[in-house]
Amino acid sequence: MRQLNRLNQFQRLWQPSAGAPQQITVAELAERCFCSERHVRTLLRQAQDAGWLHWQAQSGRGKRGTLTFYVTPYSLRNEMMEQALTLGQQQNALELAQLAAPELRALLHPFLGGQWQNNTPTLRIPYYRPLEPLHPGFLPGRAEQHLAGQVFSGLTRFSQNHDEPVGDLAHHWEVSADGLRWYFYIRSTLHWHNGDPVDTVQLHQRLDMLLRLPALRTLFASVQRIDVTHAQCLTFTLVKPDYWLAHRLASYCSVLAHPDNPTLGTGPFRLKIFEPELVRLESHSRYHLSHPLLQTIEYWITPQLFEQDLGTSCRHPVQLAIGEADDLRKLRLVSNSISLGFCYLTLRKSPRLTTAQAQKLIALIHRSPLMQTLPLDENLITPSHELLPGWRIPLAEDTSTVTFPPALTLIYHLPVELHTMAEQLRQALAEKGCELTVIFHDAKTWDNCPDLAKADVIMGDRLIGDTPEYTLEQWLRCDPLWPHTLSAAQYAHLQATLDAVQSQKNTASRHAALQNVFHHLMENAVLTPLFNYQYKISAPPGVNGIRLNARGWFDFTEAWLPASSHA
Repeated sequence: MRQLNRLNQFQRLWQPSAGAPQQITVAELAERCFCSERHVRTLLRQAQDAGWLHWQAQSGRGKRGTLTFYVTPYSLRNEMMEQALTLGQQQNALELAQLAAPELRALLHPFLGGQWQNNTPTLRIPYYRPLEPLHPGFLPGRAEQHLAGQVFSGLTRFSQNHDEPVGDLAHHWEVSADGLRWYFYIRSTLHWHNGDPVDTVQLHQRLDMLLRLPALRTLFASVQRIDVTHAQCLTFTLVKPDYWLAHRLASYCSVLAHPDNPTLGTGPFRLKIFEPELVRLESHSRYHLSHPLLQTIEYWITPQLFEQDLGTSCRHPVQLAIGEADDLRKLRLVSNSISLGFCYLTLRKSPRLTTAQAQKLIALIHRSPLMQTLPLDENLITPSHELLPGWRIPLAEDTSTVTFPPALTLIYHLPVELHTMAEQLRQALAEKGCELTVIFHDAKTWDNCPDLAKADVIMGDRLIGDTPEYTLEQWLRCDPLWPHTLSAAQYAHLQATLDAVQSQKNTASRHAALQNVFHHLMENAVLTPLFNYQYKISAPPGVNGIRLNARGWFDFTEAWLPASSHA
């Protein structure tokens, strides 16, 4: 970037004397700036024309001239950043911010939150980490999962106003009496983000590509084939009934990108920029549902604003600040809720760990002060008392005669609260005569984790999507955790049970059957939830229409800025 290079060169000129006048030769300046004497003369002329300094040369080679400074690198950086932000050159501003001091907060504050930029309503969100690419299939992060649903569409979708999936690319669907044929009728006015009309064959091609991914092949195991049976109809033929099919197609992992361009979708917003420092979305003018009220959404990846507060808490993943990020108390809390998602603990039975011992360990967690050692004072997490509302945690009544094994191995992955949980569990078991070996898997999922097979106890995080029961069914069916937690016979029995559950057409019966599956897992000390998160969104006045969704984000299509916020 040219501006950043100019700033770096100016700082090299300024730094040796901290801005005091210098008596120096052109050759010495060239050496300091790692360039030729000819080039340094050009730099001096340009800086002088800009009013940054004054260079008074002396005639004769090797003569010392006088270098006088009118600005500091700090003030120059601020001026450059303000100019870039005013002109809407966000990437330039964020590159300049790499040199920023703590004053970056005050400099960025007027540009964050809701702004009318050149008569365009824009929402800017400071974010604590770069976003990962939106590749097809499962995504580990909540932010990426939410973003996929804003950029892409599925045949069906989840809606906060409905308990069951509703139409998206398909305006409706029909199911045969035996549950083995599903007919999805595609809207005739769909357009990709580049303006091209959507062809049903393209959707068929992308679905075939998705179903070749191993994880999605597992998710859609009941699908025998997909056919284009009409110019506006996709027909799914199943080998066994699956009344979760509309849910599976509404999940973020099943959204449909263009078959030849995985970044091109049909969702309410199109990806304009996807860089480590900036992600920019612009509204899709030919979106087939309600048009967004905002023209632009920007994620400003500014870890500088968050580093001092990270500590050991998960504040930033669960508390979203739209606007100034350094002091959440100054922002207006617009929405909060206890997440249905949870951190969990699973136990693998073996000669080293019996069911009775596993039940004793779960009782130790839920009946002792152990959970109070976590950072609960920040109101970010709360101990779990149910798996889902009404799905109670069964605990063994009397484990006093049971002793713990002499040694166990625990493996866990993020979030960071599990660091504390693992250490407290290690100390608690040590007091009971059990040595706990702790292994940390530095990731958000169990994919490609070689140590998973050696663990007796496993801790991780389970995100809950728009429909809790379906999300938990998908977890049991697709997560690599379960083949390592259960024996081969137990895992085969679980999958057969899930097949029986999915074949129940009645929603209430299907949910009740799934609840029984999880009750059995908890009663037999295979699984227990540990704690839930409290999701919060804070925003400055003037940003409206923000409502928490199941992932702790908000539907970008509902947010809006009043005309009175025009600067």
